[in-house]
Amino acid sequence: MKRIILIKYGELSTKKGNKNFFINTLYENVKNKLKQFDVSIFKDRSRMYIEFHDSDLEEIKIKLDCVFGIHMYHIAYIVDTSIESIKKLLVELIRDLSFKTFKVETKRSDKSFSIHSQDMNHILGSVVLKNKVGVSVDVHNPELFIKLEIRETYSYVYFNAYRGVGGYPIGTQPKGLLMLSGGIDSPVSGYLAMKRGIPIDCVYFEAIPHTSLDARNKVIELSKKLAKYSNKVQLHIINFTQIQEEIYKNCHSNYCITIMRRMMYRIMEKMANKYHGFAIINGESVGQVASQTLTSMRVINEVTCMPILRPVACFDKLEIIDLAKKIGTYDISILPYEDCCTVFVPKHPVINPSLEQAKKEEKKFDFMSMIDKALDEVVTIEIFDDQQQFLELL
Repeated sequence: MKRIILIKYGELSTKKGNKNFFINTLYENVKNKLKQFDVSIFKDRSRMYIEFHDSDLEEIKIKLDCVFGIHMYHIAYIVDTSIESIKKLLVELIRDLSFKTFKVETKRSDKSFSIHSQDMNHILGSVVLKNKVGVSVDVHNPELFIKLEIRETYSYVYFNAYRGVGGYPIGTQPKGLLMLSGGIDSPVSGYLAMKRGIPIDCVYFEAIPHTSLDARNKVIELSKKLAKYSNKVQLHIINFTQIQEEIYKNCHSNYCITIMRRMMYRIMEKMANKYHGFAIINGESVGQVASQTLTSMRVINEVTCMPILRPVACFDKLEIIDLAKKIGTYDISILPYEDCCTVFVPKHPVINPSLEQAKKEEKKFDFMSMIDKALDEVVTIEIFDDQQQFLELL
């Protein structure tokens, strides 16, 4: 019995005039994700179909579970579109299945097929009742859900449903740059941004020797987790040591976090312009720490005109942790290696900073030359799933 993977689009079906663009982008993403397998992929406006070798199925499912834009997929059996062929296949399929209740649902895409959907449900229901002792129909909560899709040449019978990650295919929006720390929140924000179709580059600020190479490796591992959902992730590493030391040497301690974030946003804007980014993405959650009050955000944002996306802004910590566990970043994020956002936290950071005071603090040192120097020394790591290349950018 020949099988095929049948992909359903979900939210993509609402796109109307842009639907082909979204479907074509999803098609390219699926093709790239499965390039190591001998598969054939076909698409139309309502479904995508993958022909595969049975021995590859489990590995293919792992890949599809990381492709945004897939609402649901099924492992379907292919049968000639004739009533006798469909009945014969169904008898074979249920022979070794164990269930007490069932329901049949038919979708008649080929309207020239002479039997209407509801009548087909009754016919196939009778086939099941005749060939399986002790079973009954339950239209509300069946143990076995039998689905039939009738098409012109071939039809598809399937039972199982595998839920995809949903969202929009990556590449249906322009690129965003993610401020990736070693914490719990920022990887989750990167995941959620990609789920809305945004390809990401990651930017990590390090302050060696105040932060360690273990902290850098932690961020590389987080980037690998995010790369599973994309064809490639670039991780840009910024040497922030000199800027951070000058902030803590010259500025009032209460304002150090505010000034540090303003410097990061200045760098992020320049990085976005260089790498064709349309937004800055971070893991800020309203009220979680001093720099994430609305007053702080307003003062910090003042240095850039770039859109700032905060996907977890209104999540509580437990919600963020649940998502981090789901995508496999939590256990990495809690490794005890501090990043530059935590290693120098003052005892009493200002919660409601003044923009005027922040500007006064910044005048105490020449930060623009340091920003230019940091940008000249960027190191980029290209990460393809579990593989990586190190490229130092000029």
